[in-house]
Amino acid sequence: MAIRLTTYEHAKDIPELPGTNVFHSTDLIRVLEQTPGYRPVLLVAFEGDKPIGKLLCITRRNFRLLGFTEKTYVYGVGEYFNTERKREEIFNELLTYFTTLYKEGSFLLEFRNLEEPLFGYRYFRQNGYFPVRWLRVRNSIHHEQLDKWMSASRKRQIARGLKNGASIEIASSLEDIRAFFMMLKKYYSPKVHRYLPDFHLFAFFSEESFPAGMGKIFIVRYKEKIIGGSVCLFSDDTAYLMFSAGMRKSYPLLYPGVLAVWEAMTYAREHGYSHFEFIEAGLPFKKFSYRDFILRFGGKQLSTRRWFKVRWNWLNRLLIRIYV
Repeated sequence: MAIRLTTYEHAKDIPELPGTNVFHSTDLIRVLEQTPGYRPVLLVAFEGDKPIGKLLCITRRNFRLLGFTEKTYVYGVGEYFNTERKREEIFNELLTYFTTLYKEGSFLLEFRNLEEPLFGYRYFRQNGYFPVRWLRVRNSIHHEQLDKWMSASRKRQIARGLKNGASIEIASSLEDIRAFFMMLKKYYSPKVHRYLPDFHLFAFFSEESFPAGMGKIFIVRYKEKIIGGSVCLFSDDTAYLMFSAGMRKSYPLLYPGVLAVWEAMTYAREHGYSHFEFIEAGLPFKKFSYRDFILRFGGKQLSTRRWFKVRWNWLNRLLIRIYV
């Protein structure tokens, strides 16, 4: 029986589907479609009337680089279920359709956070993608001591920050989330390579709006002022750190950025998650300050790859010659 593909642009039109991966969920598309700057589309593969795979594609408008551009990306390679077909066979159909759908409208196509670096290699190549080595940092948080492999200096910073009066909590009110967002926006503004979504996305994290168990915002407070925080999404047995920041120059003895990450890790462990992953560990440069920062929490550095395809054919061919 042939595989049939269906495209869904709105969460209200999506039928009930199996799966537990938050990055390919109806809940995430519901949040993103209401966030300015994003256009999510869910591709679903059917075998007859039975869903056997899905792929959430996220198109993002970017006004900071190259004037006005669009980038479409996918976290992982989709989610598969209810079939004896090989996952790569279904993925090939989804990837080919995805490429046809977006190769003219988006300047850049990207597949990121691959759990299996070699998955779908030949299909990516057949569709004109090129691989770039990337790094992941993942912490195991299911053992008895959460700080078992954490550096001694990091442990001291956590203890000092709490002793010096910093407190940590889960953000629930829109007022706290807005204050956190303004702090995060100021922190991200000079970082041209990092994209900060519109406030609407963060507003969904209020207790009244966000799907239960999907994610949390953790804030660090000192004398009623929010000086740090982090944003996590939860999927299967893993907590993913999406954003984090702290006013370390204004409050150097409170280590707000450190406490924001520590609280997210603590919460994830207490709620039964086995792993904690930093979503953006970057290219494998020898010197990368953010990766040095997150590695001191005791995680392991893992080598993976991201797959890219550029709209300009001449440039894409050149990059294929460089990276393949």
